[in-house]
Amino acid sequence: MASDIVPIQLSLTAGDLVTLWAPRWREDGEEWEAFLGDDDALYAFPEVTQLAAFVRTATQHDLIDHPSWSVVPDLTVAELTPDDTRRYDIVGVPELVAEDPDTWTVGELAEITEMVRSIAEVCELTSVTDVLAAAPAFGLLRQGTLPFSGREGQRLWTQMVETIAERWDEVIDALDDIVATPEVDAAALAAAEKEVAIVDEADEPTVTEADEDGTADEREEDELGFWEEVGIDPIRITTRDGDHYTLRCYIDDKAVFLGADGRIDVFRSERALARWLAEEGAAGHDLETASTWPEVVERAGVGELDVQVDDLNAYDLTGLPDDLLEGPLAVDPSQLELATELLLDVGDWAGDDEARNALRESEPLGWLVSYVTKPDPTRLAPSPPFDAEAARFRELIEDVVNRFRVH
Repeated sequence: MASDIVPIQLSLTAGDLVTLWAPRWREDGEEWEAFLGDDDALYAFPEVTQLAAFVRTATQHDLIDHPSWSVVPDLTVAELTPDDTRRYDIVGVPELVAEDPDTWTVGELAEITEMVRSIAEVCELTSVTDVLAAAPAFGLLRQGTLPFSGREGQRLWTQMVETIAERWDEVIDALDDIVATPEVDAAALAAAEKEVAIVDEADEPTVTEADEDGTADEREEDELGFWEEVGIDPIRITTRDGDHYTLRCYIDDKAVFLGADGRIDVFRSERALARWLAEEGAAGHDLETASTWPEVVERAGVGELDVQVDDLNAYDLTGLPDDLLEGPLAVDPSQLELATELLLDVGDWAGDDEARNALRESEPLGWLVSYVTKPDPTRLAPSPPFDAEAARFRELIEDVVNRFRVH
Protein backbone atom coordinates (compact mmCIF):
# COMPACT_ATOMS: atom_id res chain seq x y z
CA MET A 1 0.00 0.00 0.00
CA ALA A 2 1.17 3.54 -0.62
CA SER A 3 2.55 4.47 2.79
CA ASP A 4 0.50 7.66 2.97
CA ILE A 5 -2.81 6.32 1.64
CA VAL A 6 -4.14 3.41 3.68
CA PRO A 7 -7.24 1.18 3.47
CA ILE A 8 -9.46 1.27 6.54
CA GLN A 9 -12.63 -0.49 7.69
CA LEU A 10 -15.46 1.43 9.32
CA SER A 11 -18.17 -0.54 11.12
CA LEU A 12 -21.39 1.47 10.85
CA THR A 13 -25.12 0.74 10.73
CA ALA A 14 -24.81 -0.70 7.22
CA GLY A 15 -22.09 -3.12 8.35
CA ASP A 16 -18.34 -3.31 7.76
CA LEU A 17 -17.36 -0.89 4.99
CA VAL A 18 -13.93 -0.32 3.43
CA THR A 19 -12.51 2.94 2.15
CA LEU A 20 -9.22 4.82 1.84
CA TRP A 21 -7.72 7.37 4.19
CA ALA A 22 -4.87 9.78 3.54
CA PRO A 23 -3.40 10.80 6.92
CA ARG A 24 -2.11 14.33 7.32
CA TRP A 25 0.48 15.41 4.76
CA ARG A 26 2.06 18.73 3.81
CA GLU A 27 1.86 20.21 0.33
CA ASP A 28 2.71 23.74 -0.79
CA GLY A 29 3.22 24.75 2.82
CA GLU A 30 -0.25 23.60 3.90
CA GLU A 31 -1.39 20.56 5.91
CA TRP A 32 -4.06 18.28 4.42
CA GLU A 33 -6.02 15.17 5.34
CA ALA A 34 -8.54 13.36 3.14
CA PHE A 35 -10.72 10.32 2.57
CA LEU A 36 -11.90 8.66 -0.61
CA GLY A 37 -15.03 10.57 -1.61
CA ASP A 38 -16.20 13.87 -3.02
CA ASP A 39 -17.46 17.13 -1.57
CA ASP A 40 -20.76 15.56 -0.56
CA ALA A 41 -19.92 12.01 0.49
CA LEU A 42 -17.33 9.62 1.89
CA TYR A 43 -17.16 6.61 -0.43
CA ALA A 44 -17.15 3.22 1.31
CA PHE A 45 -17.82 -0.29 0.03
CA PRO A 46 -19.11 -3.55 1.53
CA GLU A 47 -16.44 -5.55 -0.32
CA VAL A 48 -12.77 -4.88 -0.98
CA THR A 49 -13.27 -6.03 -4.59
CA GLN A 50 -15.68 -3.12 -5.07
CA LEU A 51 -13.10 -0.72 -3.66
CA ALA A 52 -10.50 -2.16 -6.01
CA ALA A 53 -12.80 -1.81 -9.02
CA PHE A 54 -13.54 1.80 -8.11
CA VAL A 55 -9.95 2.97 -7.60
CA ARG A 56 -8.87 1.27 -10.83
CA THR A 57 -11.42 3.10 -12.98
CA ALA A 58 -12.71 6.26 -11.25
CA THR A 59 -11.31 9.58 -12.42
CA GLN A 60 -13.18 11.98 -10.13
CA HIS A 61 -12.80 11.94 -6.34
CA ASP A 62 -11.04 13.80 -3.53
CA LEU A 63 -7.87 11.68 -3.53
CA ILE A 64 -7.15 11.98 -7.25
CA ASP A 65 -4.67 14.84 -6.66
CA HIS A 66 -2.89 13.22 -3.72
CA PRO A 67 0.88 12.97 -4.36
CA SER A 68 0.80 9.17 -4.04
CA TRP A 69 -2.45 8.44 -5.85
CA SER A 70 -0.70 7.10 -8.97
CA VAL A 71 0.37 4.03 -6.97
CA VAL A 72 -3.13 3.10 -5.78
CA PRO A 73 -4.81 1.89 -9.02
CA ASP A 74 -2.08 -0.73 -9.43
CA LEU A 75 -2.56 -2.26 -5.98
CA THR A 76 -3.88 -5.80 -5.60
CA VAL A 77 -7.07 -6.66 -3.74
CA ALA A 78 -4.94 -8.05 -0.92
CA GLU A 79 -3.04 -4.77 -0.66
CA LEU A 80 -6.33 -2.86 -0.50
CA THR A 81 -7.57 -5.00 2.38
CA PRO A 82 -7.38 -3.13 5.72
CA ASP A 83 -4.97 -4.45 8.34
CA ASP A 84 -6.45 -5.50 11.68
CA THR A 85 -5.01 -2.30 13.19
CA ARG A 86 -7.00 -0.23 10.69
CA ARG A 87 -10.46 -1.53 11.58
CA TYR A 88 -12.69 0.85 13.55
CA ASP A 89 -15.83 -0.55 15.19
CA ILE A 90 -17.74 2.70 15.55
CA VAL A 91 -21.13 1.12 16.25
CA GLY A 92 -19.53 -1.03 18.94
CA VAL A 93 -18.31 1.90 21.07
CA PRO A 94 -21.18 1.75 23.63
CA GLU A 95 -20.42 -1.93 24.22
CA LEU A 96 -16.68 -1.23 24.39
CA VAL A 97 -16.96 1.38 27.16
CA ALA A 98 -19.04 -1.00 29.24
CA GLU A 99 -15.70 -2.63 30.08
CA ASP A 100 -13.31 -1.32 32.73
CA PRO A 101 -10.84 1.30 31.43
CA ASP A 102 -7.87 -1.04 31.07
CA THR A 103 -5.02 -0.62 28.59
CA TRP A 104 -6.78 -2.46 25.77
CA THR A 105 -10.15 -0.74 26.15
CA VAL A 106 -8.64 2.73 26.36
CA GLY A 107 -6.30 2.02 23.44
CA GLU A 108 -9.05 0.78 21.14
CA LEU A 109 -11.36 3.63 22.09
CA ALA A 110 -8.55 6.13 21.44
CA GLU A 111 -8.04 4.78 17.92
CA ILE A 112 -11.74 4.84 17.12
CA THR A 113 -12.16 8.34 18.53
CA GLU A 114 -9.24 9.71 16.54
CA MET A 115 -10.62 8.25 13.32
CA VAL A 116 -14.10 9.63 14.04
CA ARG A 117 -12.56 13.02 14.79
CA SER A 118 -10.62 12.96 11.51
CA ILE A 119 -13.76 12.16 9.52
CA ALA A 120 -15.67 14.89 11.32
CA GLU A 121 -13.00 17.48 10.57
CA VAL A 122 -12.55 16.52 6.92
CA CYS A 123 -16.29 16.22 6.24
CA GLU A 124 -17.22 19.19 8.47
CA LEU A 125 -19.56 17.22 10.71
CA THR A 126 -20.16 19.72 13.51
CA SER A 127 -22.62 17.42 15.26
CA VAL A 128 -19.84 14.84 15.71
CA THR A 129 -17.27 17.34 16.95
CA ASP A 130 -19.88 18.63 19.41
CA VAL A 131 -20.27 15.15 20.90
CA LEU A 132 -16.49 14.69 21.20
CA ALA A 133 -16.21 18.09 22.87
CA ALA A 134 -18.93 17.24 25.40
CA ALA A 135 -16.61 15.08 27.55
CA PRO A 136 -12.96 16.04 28.25
CA ALA A 137 -12.03 12.35 28.48
CA PHE A 138 -12.25 11.98 24.68
CA GLY A 139 -9.18 14.19 24.43
CA LEU A 140 -7.25 12.25 27.08
CA LEU A 141 -7.52 8.74 25.64
CA ARG A 142 -4.12 8.87 23.89
CA GLN A 143 -2.47 9.22 27.30
CA GLY A 144 -3.52 5.68 28.23
CA THR A 145 -5.09 4.65 31.50
CA LEU A 146 -3.32 7.20 33.70
CA PRO A 147 -5.93 10.01 33.31
CA PHE A 148 -8.64 7.58 34.45
CA SER A 149 -7.05 6.45 37.70
CA GLY A 150 -8.17 7.69 41.10
CA ARG A 151 -11.41 9.44 41.98
CA GLU A 152 -11.02 12.27 39.45
CA GLY A 153 -10.10 9.78 36.71
CA GLN A 154 -13.16 7.69 37.46
CA ARG A 155 -15.31 10.81 37.25
CA LEU A 156 -13.88 11.66 33.82
CA TRP A 157 -14.46 8.11 32.56
CA THR A 158 -18.01 8.00 33.90
CA GLN A 159 -18.82 11.35 32.29
CA MET A 160 -17.59 10.07 28.92
CA VAL A 161 -19.52 6.80 29.24
CA GLU A 162 -22.69 8.77 30.00
CA THR A 163 -22.08 11.02 26.99
CA ILE A 164 -21.67 7.98 24.77
CA ALA A 165 -24.86 6.43 26.15
CA GLU A 166 -26.81 9.61 25.51
CA ARG A 167 -25.29 10.95 22.31
CA TRP A 168 -23.27 8.33 20.40
CA ASP A 169 -26.26 7.72 18.14
CA GLU A 170 -25.72 11.27 16.88
CA VAL A 171 -22.22 10.27 15.79
CA ILE A 172 -23.41 7.12 14.04
CA ASP A 173 -26.29 8.92 12.30
CA ALA A 174 -23.99 11.67 11.03
CA LEU A 175 -21.51 9.16 9.64
CA ASP A 176 -24.26 7.03 8.12
CA ASP A 177 -25.56 10.13 6.34
CA ILE A 178 -22.19 11.07 4.86
CA VAL A 179 -21.25 7.57 3.63
CA ALA A 180 -22.19 6.55 0.10
CA THR A 181 -21.39 3.54 -2.08
CA PRO A 182 -21.00 4.60 -5.73
CA GLU A 183 -21.54 2.22 -8.61
CA VAL A 184 -18.43 0.53 -9.91
CA ASP A 185 -17.41 -0.60 -13.37
CA ALA A 186 -18.77 -4.11 -13.93
CA ALA A 187 -15.75 -5.33 -15.87
CA ALA A 188 -13.32 -4.00 -13.24
CA LEU A 189 -15.36 -5.67 -10.49
CA ALA A 190 -15.35 -8.99 -12.34
CA ALA A 191 -11.56 -8.72 -12.74
CA ALA A 192 -11.10 -8.02 -9.02
CA GLU A 193 -13.32 -10.96 -8.07
CA LYS A 194 -11.39 -13.23 -10.46
CA GLU A 195 -8.15 -12.04 -8.84
CA VAL A 196 -9.46 -13.13 -5.42
CA ALA A 197 -10.63 -16.47 -6.80
CA ILE A 198 -7.20 -17.17 -8.30
CA VAL A 199 -5.47 -16.40 -5.01
CA ASP A 200 -7.92 -18.58 -3.08
CA GLU A 201 -7.45 -21.42 -5.51
CA ALA A 202 -3.67 -21.15 -5.21
CA ASP A 203 -3.97 -21.38 -1.42
CA GLU A 204 -6.05 -24.57 -1.53
CA PRO A 205 -4.27 -27.93 -1.17
CA THR A 206 -3.80 -29.78 -4.46
CA VAL A 207 -4.86 -33.37 -5.00
CA THR A 208 -1.30 -34.50 -4.33
CA GLU A 209 -1.28 -32.57 -1.03
CA ALA A 210 -4.61 -33.66 0.35
CA ASP A 211 -7.65 -35.73 -0.38
CA GLU A 212 -11.22 -35.28 0.67
CA ASP A 213 -10.79 -37.04 4.02
CA GLY A 214 -8.40 -34.33 5.30
CA THR A 215 -5.06 -36.05 4.76
CA ALA A 216 -3.19 -32.71 4.48
CA ASP A 217 -4.40 -31.55 7.89
CA GLU A 218 -3.41 -34.84 9.43
CA ARG A 219 0.02 -34.68 7.78
CA GLU A 220 0.62 -31.15 9.07
CA GLU A 221 -0.32 -32.26 12.59
CA ASP A 222 2.02 -35.24 12.25
CA GLU A 223 4.91 -33.02 11.19
CA LEU A 224 4.32 -30.51 13.96
CA GLY A 225 4.19 -33.47 16.32
CA PHE A 226 7.54 -34.71 15.04
CA TRP A 227 9.23 -31.36 15.68
CA GLU A 228 7.69 -31.18 19.13
CA GLU A 229 8.91 -34.69 19.86
CA VAL A 230 12.52 -33.92 18.91
CA GLY A 231 12.39 -30.58 20.73
CA ILE A 232 13.58 -28.53 17.74
CA ASP A 233 11.51 -25.70 16.29
CA PRO A 234 11.36 -24.61 12.66
CA ILE A 235 11.01 -20.83 12.82
CA ARG A 236 10.12 -18.14 10.32
CA ILE A 237 11.66 -14.66 10.57
CA THR A 238 10.03 -11.97 8.44
CA THR A 239 12.12 -8.91 7.61
CA ARG A 240 11.79 -6.18 5.01
CA ASP A 241 13.44 -8.63 2.59
CA GLY A 242 10.76 -11.28 3.11
CA ASP A 243 10.52 -14.60 4.94
CA HIS A 244 13.54 -16.54 6.20
CA TYR A 245 13.38 -20.07 7.62
CA THR A 246 15.74 -21.73 10.08
CA LEU A 247 15.77 -24.00 13.16
CA ARG A 248 16.16 -23.38 16.88
CA CYS A 249 16.04 -25.45 20.03
CA TYR A 250 16.66 -24.91 23.73
CA ILE A 251 19.39 -26.80 25.57
CA ASP A 252 19.51 -26.20 29.33
CA ASP A 253 17.03 -23.34 28.74
CA LYS A 254 19.43 -21.59 26.36
CA ALA A 255 18.56 -20.98 22.71
CA VAL A 256 20.64 -22.75 20.06
CA PHE A 257 20.18 -21.83 16.38
CA LEU A 258 21.03 -23.58 13.16
CA GLY A 259 24.40 -21.94 12.56
CA ALA A 260 27.78 -21.37 14.12
CA ASP A 261 30.04 -18.54 15.30
CA GLY A 262 27.08 -16.21 15.71
CA ARG A 263 25.90 -16.65 12.09
CA ILE A 264 22.43 -18.14 11.47
CA ASP A 265 21.81 -20.32 8.41
CA VAL A 266 18.51 -19.14 6.89
CA PHE A 267 16.56 -20.17 3.82
CA ARG A 268 13.90 -18.50 1.67
CA SER A 269 11.56 -21.50 1.77
CA GLU A 270 10.80 -24.54 3.94
CA ARG A 271 11.75 -26.89 1.13
CA ALA A 272 15.12 -25.24 0.64
CA LEU A 273 15.84 -25.72 4.34
CA ALA A 274 14.84 -29.40 4.26
CA ARG A 275 16.89 -30.00 1.11
CA TRP A 276 20.00 -28.40 2.66
CA LEU A 277 19.66 -30.50 5.80
CA ALA A 278 19.61 -33.64 3.64
CA GLU A 279 22.91 -32.65 2.04
CA GLU A 280 25.63 -30.39 3.49
CA GLY A 281 23.53 -29.24 6.45
CA ALA A 282 23.65 -32.50 8.36
CA ALA A 283 26.73 -31.38 10.30
CA GLY A 284 28.95 -28.38 10.96
CA HIS A 285 26.68 -26.23 13.13
CA ASP A 286 25.59 -25.80 16.76
CA LEU A 287 22.42 -27.91 16.47
CA GLU A 288 24.60 -31.00 16.31
CA THR A 289 24.77 -30.74 20.10
CA ALA A 290 21.06 -31.58 20.37
CA SER A 291 20.62 -35.22 21.34
CA THR A 292 17.73 -35.63 18.88
CA TRP A 293 19.55 -34.10 15.91
CA PRO A 294 20.26 -37.54 14.29
CA GLU A 295 16.49 -38.09 13.99
CA VAL A 296 16.18 -34.90 11.95
CA VAL A 297 19.12 -35.87 9.74
CA GLU A 298 17.67 -39.35 9.20
CA ARG A 299 14.32 -37.98 8.01
CA ALA A 300 15.97 -35.39 5.81
CA GLY A 301 18.24 -38.00 4.26
CA VAL A 302 15.34 -40.12 3.00
CA GLY A 303 13.36 -37.09 1.79
CA GLU A 304 10.68 -37.33 4.48
CA LEU A 305 11.45 -34.16 6.45
CA ASP A 306 8.59 -31.68 6.19
CA VAL A 307 9.34 -28.27 7.70
CA GLN A 308 6.22 -26.83 9.37
CA VAL A 309 6.31 -23.56 11.31
CA ASP A 310 3.96 -23.21 14.25
CA ASP A 311 2.36 -19.76 14.61
CA LEU A 312 4.15 -19.30 17.93
CA ASN A 313 7.48 -19.59 16.13
CA ALA A 314 6.74 -16.96 13.46
CA TYR A 315 8.62 -13.72 14.13
CA ASP A 316 7.60 -10.63 12.18
CA LEU A 317 10.21 -7.88 12.56
CA THR A 318 8.68 -5.53 9.99
CA GLY A 319 7.19 -2.19 10.94
CA LEU A 320 7.96 -2.36 14.65
CA PRO A 321 10.43 0.57 14.80
CA ASP A 322 7.92 2.80 13.02
CA ASP A 323 5.14 1.66 15.34
CA LEU A 324 7.28 2.32 18.41
CA LEU A 325 7.98 5.79 17.09
CA GLU A 326 4.24 6.50 17.14
CA GLY A 327 3.89 5.30 20.73
CA PRO A 328 2.59 2.31 22.73
CA LEU A 329 -0.92 2.29 21.28
CA ALA A 330 0.39 1.88 17.73
CA VAL A 331 2.25 -1.35 18.56
CA ASP A 332 0.89 -4.89 18.30
CA PRO A 333 1.81 -6.37 21.72
CA SER A 334 1.98 -9.96 20.44
CA GLN A 335 4.23 -9.03 17.52
CA LEU A 336 6.52 -7.01 19.79
CA GLU A 337 6.68 -9.75 22.43
CA LEU A 338 7.68 -12.38 19.88
CA ALA A 339 10.22 -10.07 18.24
CA THR A 340 11.77 -9.29 21.61
CA GLU A 341 11.99 -13.01 22.39
CA LEU A 342 13.90 -13.55 19.15
CA LEU A 343 16.28 -10.62 19.73
CA LEU A 344 17.15 -11.92 23.20
CA ASP A 345 17.54 -15.53 22.05
CA VAL A 346 19.86 -14.59 19.19
CA GLY A 347 21.94 -12.31 21.39
CA ASP A 348 22.32 -14.92 24.13
CA TRP A 349 23.27 -17.61 21.63
CA ALA A 350 25.82 -15.37 19.91
CA GLY A 351 27.32 -14.16 23.20
CA ASP A 352 26.24 -10.58 22.46
CA ASP A 353 24.74 -8.62 25.38
CA GLU A 354 23.51 -5.65 23.29
CA ALA A 355 19.89 -6.75 23.08
CA ARG A 356 19.62 -7.89 26.69
CA ASN A 357 21.13 -4.64 27.97
CA ALA A 358 18.97 -2.43 25.74
CA LEU A 359 15.80 -4.28 26.73
CA ARG A 360 16.29 -4.02 30.49
CA GLU A 361 13.36 -2.21 32.09
CA SER A 362 15.82 0.32 33.51
CA GLU A 363 16.59 1.42 29.93
CA PRO A 364 14.23 3.68 27.91
CA LEU A 365 13.64 1.06 25.20
CA GLY A 366 13.17 -1.73 27.73
CA TRP A 367 10.67 0.35 29.68
CA LEU A 368 8.66 1.11 26.52
CA VAL A 369 8.68 -2.54 25.42
CA SER A 370 7.69 -3.70 28.90
CA TYR A 371 4.83 -1.20 29.00
CA VAL A 372 3.44 -2.59 25.74
CA THR A 373 3.96 -6.31 26.38
CA LYS A 374 3.12 -6.39 30.10
CA PRO A 375 0.11 -4.07 30.44
CA ASP A 376 -0.62 -2.77 33.91
CA PRO A 377 -3.22 0.00 34.39
CA THR A 378 -1.33 1.30 37.44
CA ARG A 379 1.92 1.95 35.54
CA LEU A 380 2.89 5.39 34.36
CA ALA A 381 2.79 5.56 30.56
CA PRO A 382 6.09 6.34 28.81
CA SER A 383 6.26 9.89 27.48
CA PRO A 384 6.98 10.81 23.85
CA PRO A 385 8.95 11.45 21.77
CA PHE A 386 10.14 7.88 21.16
CA ASP A 387 12.74 8.62 18.47
CA ALA A 388 15.66 7.19 20.44
CA GLU A 389 13.78 4.03 21.45
CA ALA A 390 12.60 3.37 17.88
CA ALA A 391 16.11 3.93 16.51
CA ARG A 392 17.60 1.54 19.09
CA PHE A 393 15.08 -1.17 18.29
CA ARG A 394 15.85 -0.76 14.59
CA GLU A 395 19.54 -1.25 15.38
CA LEU A 396 18.80 -4.45 17.28
CA ILE A 397 16.82 -5.81 14.33
CA GLU A 398 19.66 -4.94 11.95
CA ASP A 399 22.08 -6.77 14.26
CA VAL A 400 20.00 -9.93 13.90
CA VAL A 401 19.61 -9.58 10.12
CA ASN A 402 23.36 -9.06 9.74
CA ARG A 403 23.87 -12.48 11.31
CA PHE A 404 21.91 -14.19 8.53
CA ARG A 405 23.82 -16.50 6.22
CA VAL A 406 21.27 -16.80 3.42
CA HIS A 407 21.39 -19.99 1.33
